[in-house]
Formats: sequence, structure tokens, C-alpha cells
Amino acid sequence: MKGYTFINYNSEHMARAVGLGLPISLKQSVEICNFIKNRNVIDAKKILQNVIDKKLAIPFRRYNWDLGHKKKIGPGRYPEKSSKYLIKLIEDAEANAQFKGMSTSNLVISHISAHKSAKSWHYGRKSRRKMKRTNVEIVIGEKARTENKKDKNLVKNSDKND
Repeated sequence: MKGYTFINYNSEHMARAVGLGLPISLKQSVEICNFIKNRNVIDAKKILQNVIDKKLAIPFRRYNWDLGHKKKIGPGRYPEKSSKYLIKLIEDAEANAQFKGMSTSNLVISHISAHKSAKSWHYGRKSRRKMKRTNVEIVIGEKARTENKKDKNLVKNSDKND
């Protein structure tokens, strides 16, 4: 994989990280990425930790053939190994954002995607078998502060009523 697939990268307000050749399932990674996209970084890490603890299942929307159903979400699984690697990748991107001087309390995952990586052979096997490898990239950015604008509008409206 050469470079990043995310095009609208703003180096001032965004930070990114990439994991190349991670030994995790592509299908599970795609489903996790779709589930945590556009979420707060803190919430995404909590979700993935709950998946590791088997308290929350990831809903599988695309790769759901012959998959058991979970309560309230339909087909789903608990991809522990993929979740551990993605937590590490999110923490790396968060550290990059902190190094740039961004506030880590209001970071949002603006882009996360998983792609196939080059597959290498299992060494020393009698029967030939390839390993699962996945490239994952993540871009996080600061969330715009819309809450302050709402508060200001409420203050202005209350001033007009007085």
C-alpha cells in the first residue's frame, strides 16, 4: 500500500495513522470500521473494549453469511483480536493528534478503512497456507464546537424576550 486513500486530509486539524500488514481478518476489520466510523475516539475505544470483554457484539452487515444472530442487532460477532489491534491504532492516531497540539477530548474518527494486504506463507507448514493480512488506516479530526453556538442562540433569544 502506497500512501493513504483519504483525499481531504487537512494537516492542521486532522491526524492519521496506518497499520500495515496486520495479522487480522479483513472481513472483521471492515465490519468494525463501518461500526465505529464517525464516532468519538473515547467512545470508539470503549466500544472495542466491550467487544473484547464480550459485552457488546459488532453487527455484521456485509459479511454475514452463516452467522449467528445476537439480541437486538441481528447477525454479529465478537472479533477480539481485530479489536485489540484497532484500539492500538486508534491510540497511535490519538498520540499523533496530541503531538500536533489538538485537544484529545473532542476527537472524532472522520475516516477509517480496511484493505487487503500482501499475503505471506505460513513458514514450515507441510500443506501450503497463506496468512491473513490487512492494512488499516485511520484519520481523526477535531469536532467543531456547535454546542457553544446553541448556547449563544439561547442567550440571545432570552435577551430578546426580556
